[in-house]
Amino acid sequence: MDHKSIKIRKANLSDTKGIARVHVESWKTTYANIVPDEYLNKLTYESREQIWINSIPNGCVYVAENNEGEIVGFSSGGKERSGKYDGFDGELYAIYILKEYQGQGIGKALVQPIIEELKGMGLNSMLVLVLKDNASCLFYEALGGKKIDELEVQIAGKKLTEVVYGW
Repeated sequence: MDHKSIKIRKANLSDTKGIARVHVESWKTTYANIVPDEYLNKLTYESREQIWINSIPNGCVYVAENNEGEIVGFSSGGKERSGKYDGFDGELYAIYILKEYQGQGIGKALVQPIIEELKGMGLNSMLVLVLKDNASCLFYEALGGKKIDELEVQIAGKKLTEVVYGW
């Protein structure tokens, strides 16, 4: 698969089903053996679709689509939500890519328009929260992210550590 055949564009409301599918499938592959199965098994396309119906009109959400027009990845971002990190005013909220499309440069291509939108909003720094056991920590480090914090979170009763990376 040649990532040059992948098109990155701003999401619109007709993309919600495709984004929801990538969201659920990516969680199931990325977080298997990290997040409890009971939680992963309860994820539905419908519930995730509702999240994106509400999010797309309000923010910067981008999709990656293949030659067939199928959404294979997405990213979203905006203002930093916690207010806990002085000097970090933007946030990469989410970036997910179907497993079979990972490792082809699509992630980097999906981060770029988020950075451009943040700059357009006058935000010159960004952070992202990532589960520590997630292999994508290496992706953020390769993009130059510096570890600035660790937090404890609970998902389905399991204590997990989130790493905060900043740029």
